Amino acid sequence: MTDHLNKRSFITGVAATLFAPSVLRADPGDLNPVRRNATSFTAQHWQDHFDTLGKAAIVADTTSRALHFWSGDGQTYNVYPTSVPRSDELTKRGYTKIVRKRVGPDWTPTPSMVERDPDLKYMPPGPGNPLGTHAMYLSWPAYLIHGTHDTRKIGRQSSDGCIGLYNHMIEALYQIAPIGTQVRIL
Repeated sequence: MTDHLNKRSFITGVAATLFAPSVLRADPGDLNPVRRNATSFTAQHWQDHFDTLGKAAIVADTTSRALHFWSGDGQTYNVYPTSVPRSDELTKRGYTKIVRKRVGPDWTPTPSMVERDPDLKYMPPGPGNPLGTHAMYLSWPAYLIHGTHDTRKIGRQSSDGCIGLYNHMIEALYQIAPIGTQVRIL
């Protein structure tokens, strides 16, 4: 009889484990998965950040991981999902502007990046380049709004300081954001 109860207890325990909701079986380390955050954008209004639209305006919201663009005439308002810096220490906040743009950017790691990973080297334009297909350089050194070939980064804290967009979205933004566009990083 004891043998029969032990088998029944074992089978009941296995069945409960197999059919229990995954949350009950989850490893505590899995309860806080990486959030891609592609749908929880916070609405922004350009008037909350700038006195005028000027040539155009961009607000990059690092909390909701979204870039908001307004054309200078106020007729166009677009929101793009982004990647953001992986830590507060890498996040530069404040006002800047687009000072230069480039299709097919090349990439050189910053000294702090090489310090963290000595294997990083210069990369010409192409599929392995972390800047993707288009880049818009800001007045802050080594800080850009650019594309990425690694689409897993979008919606995450994954960059070393820059704001990243899907390549097709940076291409569209590149076409409508002129040099001189005012930018605020939140």
